[in-house]
Amino acid sequence: MSHITMIKVEIRDLEALKAACTRLGFQFREGQRTYKWYGRYVGDALLPEGVKVEDLGKCDHVIRVAGAAYEVGVLRQGDRYGLLWDSWQAGGLEAHLGPNAERLVQMYALEAARAQAQRQGFSVWEEAQEDGSVQLHIQTGE
Repeated sequence: MSHITMIKVEIRDLEALKAACTRLGFQFREGQRTYKWYGRYVGDALLPEGVKVEDLGKCDHVIRVAGAAYEVGVLRQGDRYGLLWDSWQAGGLEAHLGPNAERLVQMYALEAARAQAQRQGFSVWEEAQEDGSVQLHIQTGE
């Protein structure tokens, strides 16, 4: 069964996505044009908006997750990127990324905020929390 969905995040900073992948132990494969998924559309779920059946498995870059059979496709969409994945349980991605790929989305948000703050000249540091989360501190210099 195929369950190709678009992860609910707009990627505007590809470098922040690469940094997020590195922190999570994932491989960002720049220029890889196909991602692994079930391999054929069986019509059991709606396709993401703007995605055609013949485009499934095609992308601009790939995120490889050790221990998962499937991969995340990074697809250019104008001035941003979208992330396509096959969330079928047997593909193994959800076990590593969390429901709706929340681990990847959260780490991307952290890395994108860090990069933006640093570009603006702010001091940035992290503080690990007891619950495993990370608090990002940004100091404006005032």
